[in-house]
Amino acid sequence: MSSVVVEPVTAQPVAAPPKKRRRRTPDLRRWISPLAILLLWQLASSTGVLPPDKLSSPWTVLQSAVELARTGELGEAFVVSLRRVAIGFVLGAVAGLVLGVISGLSKWGQALVDPPVQMLRTLPFLGLIPLFILWFGIGEEPKIALVTLGVAFPLYLNVHSGIRNTEPQLIEATTALGFTRAERLWHVILPSAVPQTLVGVRQSLGIAWLSLIVGEQVNADAGLGYLINNARDFLRTDVIVVGLVVYAILGLVTDALVRLLERKALRWRA
Repeated sequence: MSSVVVEPVTAQPVAAPPKKRRRRTPDLRRWISPLAILLLWQLASSTGVLPPDKLSSPWTVLQSAVELARTGELGEAFVVSLRRVAIGFVLGAVAGLVLGVISGLSKWGQALVDPPVQMLRTLPFLGLIPLFILWFGIGEEPKIALVTLGVAFPLYLNVHSGIRNTEPQLIEATTALGFTRAERLWHVILPSAVPQTLVGVRQSLGIAWLSLIVGEQVNADAGLGYLINNARDFLRTDVIVVGLVVYAILGLVTDALVRLLERKALRWRA
């Protein structure tokens, strides 16, 4: 009789199903304190504890915002202020990036660029408004120059720090691999500086809006600052609050856009 050899059957490993990425649900608890503040504010206004000449009620502010949007006054002021910030941010970002790269990559660049930048950085740049008015007049130039200065310094510091803090092990690895100076710069140093640079962009945007608020208080004939100044002359606290809320929303939106760019650009990080 012929014997039948039965070969053992090895179980094939079963691939684990891919894990589904959980979507982040918004934490509704973060809305508790803002809503409580709004309710207390409305209650204080309705009971007369907070008079309207000191601060209008949230409902009055909302009605004024709708009216300003309907007449187009708010939209025009929004466009003017946004244009000033955009121009000032581009000029300041170019200056901060160029100076930061020069100072971060070269010892001579650091010796020549860093001292004057640090000297100017310690000046209260908002106090330069009278000098800017003497130099540029009372038009758009002093407002844009103020935003440019506010943007340039934080971005310069973060770009310089990001380049200087590149890990030495990565530099040694590029040397061992025979990278040229240009390849080392493009593939290692600049990517290492991107996270710190994006932090500088977020800081610069916050200071840009702060600079614009101050700049638009000086001889402005258009923009959100002009809207606020005009409302102050007529004791319209509701319009003042509308302008401040728009400033805050613009700052939050621009910061959210930079954070979105940060998540897209830094997906390689854990």
